[in-house]
Amino acid sequence: MYMDKNAMKMLQRMGLKVEEIKARRVVIETEDGTKLVFENPQVMKTSMQGQVAYQIVGTPKVEEEIREEDVELVMQKTGASREEAERALKETGGDIAEAILRLMG
Repeated sequence: MYMDKNAMKMLQRMGLKVEEIKARRVVIETEDGTKLVFENPQVMKTSMQGQVAYQIVGTPKVEEEIREEDVELVMQKTGASREEAERALKETGGDIAEAILRLMG
């Protein structure tokens, strides 16, 4: 836990309820399809007057969503299976040309 007991007691005296959530993984999906994945983060839940806030501490791994059209194009140009095309696109960060070159090489 990253917040010491004295700090938690002080917040509770101010009317805040603070608790640690033992999370293994937190995923935030953004509007543009990017996923921020936090593995083994520190998560604190704070409640006050019916409002709840979550604080996440950790370093996220950024995962971008692979578009279906990109997978199909890579499959069409290389003859690869869906799984192979998806894996190549993930490994290249969504770079279609690089994925095609990897599968053809």
